Amino acid sequence: MEIILLTDVDKLGLKGEVVDVKRGYARNYLLPRRLAEVATPGRVAEIKRIDAERARHEARTADQAAEIAATLTKTVLRFEVKAGPSGALFGSVTTTDIAEELWRTRKIRVDRRKIDLGTIKRIGRFSVPIQVYEGVTAEVKTIVVPEGGELPPEEELLAMEAADAAEAAKAAAAAEAARAETDEALA
Repeated sequence: MEIILLTDVDKLGLKGEVVDVKRGYARNYLLPRRLAEVATPGRVAEIKRIDAERARHEARTADQAAEIAATLTKTVLRFEVKAGPSGALFGSVTTTDIAEELWRTRKIRVDRRKIDLGTIKRIGRFSVPIQVYEGVTAEVKTIVVPEGGELPPEEELLAMEAADAAEAAKAAAAAEAARAETDEALA
């Protein structure tokens, strides 16, 4: 008996596929649970028409996605934010900020969940990957500068980052020493 799957069914097929199953399986399991419907010639023709239309639409949207990705690759975003003397930001630059700036500057809507970046918490130059469409990704150059100033040279940025990393390692070592001292006192 031929049926059209209304949802994905494990070990049988995906939604929209026409599959051949035993009558009892269809009548007792698939049809009562509304996982499938009987495949009539009219319904099968409609499914084929919808698949052809979807294929044309996906090709059109893939071309549009390639154009958008090319535009995004040429884009350079600049954020002026409050920052301390070591280059650490008072706050952060988030994916929402990047999406809003893309809309403001290029009038391109990007879902913030498609931006593959946590948060930016220091000044510097960043390359932000954005998934425009399935299989199409663009890299947007982002510059985060201190408010009212310019970005320091790359060597200074690396030195600031190394100093912050050393400070964090020193704090972690002090915390570990305090934890060991507490364990000794309890023993």
